[in-house]
Amino acid sequence: MKLDWLQDQCRAFVSGSTAADAAHDISHIMRVVKNVIYLTDIEQCNSLVTLAAAWLHDCVAVAKDSPLRAQGSRLAAEEANRFLATKGYPQDLLAEVFHAIEAHSYTANIPIQTLEAAVVQDADRLDSLGAIGIARCLLVGGHLNRPLCHKEDPFCDGREPDDGQFTIDHFYTKLFKLPDTMKTDAGRKEAHRRADLMQRYLDDLRKEIT
Repeated sequence: MKLDWLQDQCRAFVSGSTAADAAHDISHIMRVVKNVIYLTDIEQCNSLVTLAAAWLHDCVAVAKDSPLRAQGSRLAAEEANRFLATKGYPQDLLAEVFHAIEAHSYTANIPIQTLEAAVVQDADRLDSLGAIGIARCLLVGGHLNRPLCHKEDPFCDGREPDDGQFTIDHFYTKLFKLPDTMKTDAGRKEAHRRADLMQRYLDDLRKEIT
């Protein structure tokens, strides 16, 4: 199967889907694909698996505040397999794509079993970090009508963070934890670089609002 043709088919498929929110649109998918290409080249793993999974990892839209959120990656994996089967995708690789998509989710917390799944998970998590991570966090917070921060303790200095209530709390409940979850060396290095950028943003924000 030609990789360019497969990518064209996957791109067309997800371009017609409705995103769960502005942070999980086609632009997010394309950034994840870019990250996957970079990591796949370094790790020398199967690009037929990693690219198919990257393009299709959010092909089923489940909102961040939906009770089905923990099942979102499994639902996407099932839909991806159905779609790929109609395109003559190698049948012996479908299970690997399924696992890579299902296991990419932070919420699902599924153990990684393949290098390809590790690459896809790292690529997706990188897009939650750095300058784009800040933008996406604020987009989702606005979409869910959450205030930017707690009035008395914006940076969780004396309280437990609650990202169900405050947007900035998401940095502390999840985003700053991501670098230590990365499975590849290249992914981990880039994740720490991006997390440092996010910390500098919060340091500047602290100076401006406190």
